[in-house]
Amino acid sequence: MEQTNIFFEGQVLWSQLDPNRHLRHSAYADFCAQARSNMLKRAGLSLDEFAKKHIGPILFREELIYHREIGLDEHIKIKVEIVKLNLKNFRFSFRHEIYKENGVKAATVNVDGAWLNLVERKLTTVPDEWIPIIANIPRADDYEEVVA
Repeated sequence: MEQTNIFFEGQVLWSQLDPNRHLRHSAYADFCAQARSNMLKRAGLSLDEFAKKHIGPILFREELIYHREIGLDEHIKIKVEIVKLNLKNFRFSFRHEIYKENGVKAATVNVDGAWLNLVERKLTTVPDEWIPIIANIPRADDYEEVVA
């Protein structure tokens, strides 16, 4: 597994298992949310920055594709890349790839989202000063920009 664009590494805990003794479906979403948060923070968009601008990311769609089972005490790594960005309204799509400690891809999680003005509770675009930060988010090989 390529070691670039890894934004989360951690151990699977007992509390994250389902009755079949493997990682429960909702834990995948939790891990990916943390990886996205870590990626945005490294890019320069921390939770404090979101709070200052009263903006938060929201998701419209989340798709989980299982490839291999993940069990108790396994160490995982999560790669995050942007696959689509609308330059007019800054709607986004991210791909997360979850890898087992042996390098085998265990899951792919795709999300589509946008930015929410937390005061007006309406969709918004990003502040101009965020545009160069967003431009530095890791791009997938199949990255697509939309201008409409």
